[in-house]
Amino acid sequence: QVQLVESGGGLVQPGGSLRLSCAASGSIFSIYTMGWYRQAPGKQRELVATITGTGFKNYADSVKGRFTITSDSAKNTVVLQMNSLKPEHTAVYFCYRRQEKDYWGQGTQVTVSS
Repeated sequence: QVQLVESGGGLVQPGGSLRLSCAASGSIFSIYTMGWYRQAPGKQRELVATITGTGFKNYADSVKGRFTITSDSAKNTVVLQMNSLKPEHTAVYFCYRRQEKDYWGQGTQVTVSS
C-alpha cells in the first residue's frame, strides 16, 4: 500500500502562485508515475501534470508554460508549482501515483479568486 499526503492548497488572487506538494510513503517502487489531477465543480477529474521515475514529464495543454512539476526521488515527493493562476484553475487537486495500481490522495482545494 501507498499513502499520499498533499499540502499547499489555498486561496490566491488571479495572477498569483501556489505550490502543491505530495509525499508518498509505504511500499514505494522505483518505477512509477506520480503527479496531479484536478476536479472542478460539475466536471470530470482531469490530468494536470505527471512525472515518471525516469523524469519524463507530461502536462495538460491548458497548463503548459504556467505549471511546473518536479520530483525528489529520495524523499518520494512531487511538487507542482503553479504560476499565473486564473479563476478557471479553481478545483480540488488530487495527488496521484501509479505503481502496479493507482493511488490517490484526499485532495487539496485550490481557489483562484479576487
